Amino acid sequence: MIHPLISIAAVNGLIAVLLGAFTTHTLKESITEELLRTFQTGVTYHMYHSLAMLAVSMLSLHFPHVRVLKFSAYSFLLGIILFSGSLYFLALTEVRGIGIITPIGGIFFILGWIALCIFGAKPNFQK
Repeated sequence: MIHPLISIAAVNGLIAVLLGAFTTHTLKESITEELLRTFQTGVTYHMYHSLAMLAVSMLSLHFPHVRVLKFSAYSFLLGIILFSGSLYFLALTEVRGIGIITPIGGIFFILGWIALCIFGAKPNFQK
């Protein structure tokens, strides 16, 4: 059986590690300290939410019909794309206008955590 959410979470974890290495070995020499911190913030949130997505994906194996878990996982994915992606773009291009997207990604992170809280708080999910 294929588990796309687990694969997506794993690929995102891999990308976060690669971008972290890129930060340390390449980017450090070519951008300002402020932009380096911005990029690193993106990497940090990328990794945290890749791990959260992996955990939610594992839960969804045990509760395959609980849609709030899939909503949580995909919210984390959208948060990674919008939040971390906009920080990466900002750090690499210095285009400040992209910063308007960052809070939208943060909202998706929050929605993912809220959905996970709902799952944990509801006793009537089919087990």
